[in-house]
Amino acid sequence: MSDSLYTQLLDLACGAFLLAAVVVLWRRDLASIVRVFALQGVALLAIATLLGVHEQRWDLLAVAAGIGVLRAGVLPYLMRRALAASGEIRETQPLVNVAASMLTAAALTLLAYAVSRPLVALDPSPATQALPVGLAVVLIGFFILVTRRRALSQVVGFLLLDNGITAVAFLAASGVPLIVELGVSFDVLLAVLVLHILTTRMRTAFGRTDIDDLRELHD
Repeated sequence: MSDSLYTQLLDLACGAFLLAAVVVLWRRDLASIVRVFALQGVALLAIATLLGVHEQRWDLLAVAAGIGVLRAGVLPYLMRRALAASGEIRETQPLVNVAASMLTAAALTLLAYAVSRPLVALDPSPATQALPVGLAVVLIGFFILVTRRRALSQVVGFLLLDNGITAVAFLAASGVPLIVELGVSFDVLLAVLVLHILTTRMRTAFGRTDIDDLRELHD
């Protein structure tokens, strides 16, 4: 693979990765949010695969395969099951409206580029140049986590944050050791399983999955 083709494909994958996070922030339909999250997993798989092929590292390709199975397959499947069990359709009462959310996403992206500028200046390689994209997804994921009220939406925000951290690790350091990625992935999988049980219990107890209903547990 030529350097120019590698750069173009990496930019395309990173662009799709960031776009997916923005679309998740924009959408209110929970089923669509899960589908877009799965597509972001595919984009993350593409980023890891491109780095592995370009650097001819089989360990990165193995990690990329694991990411594809977990982030684009297993986790979206579990979230679809949780969505079916909860019976919820839309994120109806976010703390921040759509217009303000889009403006915030733009501001967070600009902040990510400003903060990562010193790191990019140290190494002008294509992977390092794309580093702000991963940081922007981390910030957007955290924003979703703190502004959404449905349990499933907050799960997606948490997973977007984790995807962004993984992308930063790949772009900044050409990946992480396989055993580390496996450990983190199993932790994320366990968290999603616990949250799946939580949403099911909330649906049974309260008839919906609004996080504000958890305040009743103090009574």
